[in-house]
Amino acid sequence: MNQSDFFKAWSQLHGGARISGIVKGWLTISFVIAKLLVRLRVAPNAITLLGLFFAVLTSLNSQSLIAALFLLLSLASDGIDGSLALVKKSASSRGAILDAVTDRIAEGFWALTFYYLGAPLWIVLTAWLSAFTQEYVRARAGGLGLRAVGVVTIGERPIRASFLFVAIIMHFLELNYVNALAIIWCSLQFLSLTTVLRFAYKNI
Repeated sequence: MNQSDFFKAWSQLHGGARISGIVKGWLTISFVIAKLLVRLRVAPNAITLLGLFFAVLTSLNSQSLIAALFLLLSLASDGIDGSLALVKKSASSRGAILDAVTDRIAEGFWALTFYYLGAPLWIVLTAWLSAFTQEYVRARAGGLGLRAVGVVTIGERPIRASFLFVAIIMHFLELNYVNALAIIWCSLQFLSLTTVLRFAYKNI
């Protein structure tokens, strides 16, 4: 599979999403990595589980700057596993289910990291529950036949990771803004959930 075919397959899998800008840049990098992993005979599900492993390491090393690196690796794994499955032409329903489940568990460890950094537990739980519900609504709407469930919100997974990444850096620099970041994340995540709920309600 060449890069052009990869872009077409990815777009079809994501409801005809347009590939441009940052998305195109990331997919180009992801494609190159996926081609290398194909040569190394790495399975997509192995990358999926590796992403969860990095999420656990993020939580276990929350007081260290290396947590930021593990967070980035966790997030990157989530994109590379799907790209690898497309390149290998081995995308399957089982793989999609494993990816969805591990993503939710991984985000649980991300939220736990936020708590370990000093954010109030009730704020972290509210934000995590909003994110969890948002993804559940998307999956449920898709199961009911709604194809265009990929509405982009202000609380997508990379944004969630970005808030945690900044919190880790600020904690390392001894800047007392973790609580403020958690509150902003929680607020944006609730608005994001509302956006997905409204979109699904209007289109089902």
